[in-house]
Amino acid sequence: MLFTHFQKSMFHSFTLYIIMNGGLITDHLMRRIRCVQGSQVVIGLTNDNNKLVGFVRVITDFTFKALIFDLIVDKDFRNKGLSKRLVTLVKEHTDLEHVKHFELYCLPELKEFYKQFNFSDQTDGIIVLRCENT
Repeated sequence: MLFTHFQKSMFHSFTLYIIMNGGLITDHLMRRIRCVQGSQVVIGLTNDNNKLVGFVRVITDFTFKALIFDLIVDKDFRNKGLSKRLVTLVKEHTDLEHVKHFELYCLPELKEFYKQFNFSDQTDGIIVLRCENT
């Protein structure tokens, strides 16, 4: 099976989010669309039927940090190397070639997966702080 990647316009990304949400425009979907709008790099993978099967987005300053968000692979296409391909496409993206650090949030059970790409939880004492916007 052939998988191709795309980096299309934001309009195409909105369409993908709508498709992934069953075509319903909801408040939750509108928040997702704003997330994509605010991302500097958006990459998707489609199969030979042009079905979206994988997606990732990145927020970056193009120099010091690139924060990877929403690495998602359709459940019917998992264990085919698509997550690896998405991470590789991000790390090799020409717009990100000068970035010093790639960072991401992940569930504890995914930590081992990301280690193969040299991600580490060793952050030289830096911790994550969070504040809810009220």
